[in-house]
Amino acid sequence: MKVAVAGCCHGALDKMYETLELLQRRHNVWPDLLLCCGDFQAVRNEADLRCMAVPAKYRHMQTFYRYYSGEKKAPVLTVFIGGNHEASNHLQELPYGGWVAPNIYYLGYAGVVRFRGVRIGGISGIFKCHDYRKGHFECPPYNQQTIRSAYHVRNIEVFKLKQLKRPIDIFMSHDWPRSIYHYGNKKQLLKMKSFFRQEVESNTLGSPAASELLQHLKPTYWFSAHLHVKFAAFMQHETNSKEELPKATKFLALDKCLPHRDFLQIIDVEHDPTAGDSLEYDAEWIAILKATNSLVNVTQNSWNMPENNGLHAKWDYSVTEEAIKEVLEELNHDLKIPCNFTLTAACYDPSKPQKNMEPVHTINPQTTEFCAQFGLTDINDRIQQAKEESSGRGECEEEEEEEMDSTGSAEEPSEYNTDNSGLSSFNPDEIMLDEEGGDEDLSTCSVDPSPDHPPEFSTSFSDIRVMPDSMAVSSDDATDSNNEELERSGGSRQGEERSPTERALKRIGADENGNSSVKKIKRRNQAIYAAEDEDKTD
Repeated sequence: MKVAVAGCCHGALDKMYETLELLQRRHNVWPDLLLCCGDFQAVRNEADLRCMAVPAKYRHMQTFYRYYSGEKKAPVLTVFIGGNHEASNHLQELPYGGWVAPNIYYLGYAGVVRFRGVRIGGISGIFKCHDYRKGHFECPPYNQQTIRSAYHVRNIEVFKLKQLKRPIDIFMSHDWPRSIYHYGNKKQLLKMKSFFRQEVESNTLGSPAASELLQHLKPTYWFSAHLHVKFAAFMQHETNSKEELPKATKFLALDKCLPHRDFLQIIDVEHDPTAGDSLEYDAEWIAILKATNSLVNVTQNSWNMPENNGLHAKWDYSVTEEAIKEVLEELNHDLKIPCNFTLTAACYDPSKPQKNMEPVHTINPQTTEFCAQFGLTDINDRIQQAKEESSGRGECEEEEEEEMDSTGSAEEPSEYNTDNSGLSSFNPDEIMLDEEGGDEDLSTCSVDPSPDHPPEFSTSFSDIRVMPDSMAVSSDDATDSNNEELERSGGSRQGEERSPTERALKRIGADENGNSSVKKIKRRNQAIYAAEDEDKTD
């Protein structure tokens, strides 16, 4: 089946779906599934905007609310993970995953689903060491700290994913696995992003948690975004025994959805032709959630996951075939994920803006139903209980009482090096959280949606790469040479004869007189990854 993979969406759903429509018009190619690797920005209203960790001037309503309200419907099944620029209050409603709009599914803090027999896993957020061992304690309204920590990866999610034994076909993370750059054309990467050099050479760029998962899961494909550059790599995994068959992972990171950027890739993935077209639960993953339910933590206390160090009575939470069979029997062997999307917040109305709308902590009926069905802890319900108990004892912490300011408290000095998995160099492509003008009130930021009538196709689309055979990355690409074969994935060879499905589709900028002009296209994110973070420990 054909799978479209997108990098950072930044709320530009219309543009992404329009790009797919253009692909169909030009090459008669339509994907069966769209995967988005984070920064999806499922913003429903003005309150959601206040829960995004970006400066006020970057808070734009974009077009997701139209899909949430039902005005539009995603033309292709879309599955996404969270990044570090999200409406965290919305995604927090679905810790185990769920529908954010009809035909648009969020994988949760971590999750595994199946589509046409293909196992798709993912982990949301980015790595930051000083929050890694905490529980999911945050809830809206967020303060200056929790508006960021809400999207930081936690060790319990990594622990759950490491219990998987069955093969994973596709895995998604927002930030890159640390060290993956050593398995691709590193020279070309540093040519495009020279400010990565220090972290690459010191092997501190990327997420150590994602790297741990990559070595454990060994998926066929691994897709990421976050660093706003397209990069392919091929990692041959070591075998643990002579009997074990060697495995390899094809890694691909993609850019953000902007003009002349490589943000979309089409690949062919082997699937089960007898499987249905519905998104399905993964029985092993459900069994793991049940097995690890007792480990759920909703406090700020740091703690380690069980390990074989003599301190824990149990450390192996992987599940047996019998436990998986029990899940199947509970579901009567019907793994189809119910289409039970419901509205849980007011939808943005352009004719009646509500710039002072405050975020509230919401328990989503989808999560309630899911937890009841499988006997799991509803994390948000547990958080509310903890807050009520604490309030009843008069022991509310000061930071929980602190109200988020009108800009969402997202403009204090940035800790972006750990928010970007160790990246501390200058990156002109990322949103900075301590930009000038950070004290703007929300009323100064745009909540206007995209025009009802999008511009012509020639001025609306970025680059697309179509790979009819599987990703064009081989072990020969994992060098620092100027290997042109790697550029089949990078798509930078110009003037070369290509098949119709391999030809690049460019979004062409045009000035007001209709003249093509790349310089006229304004880059949306002009900022830096901040200087070395005092909290960085590795």
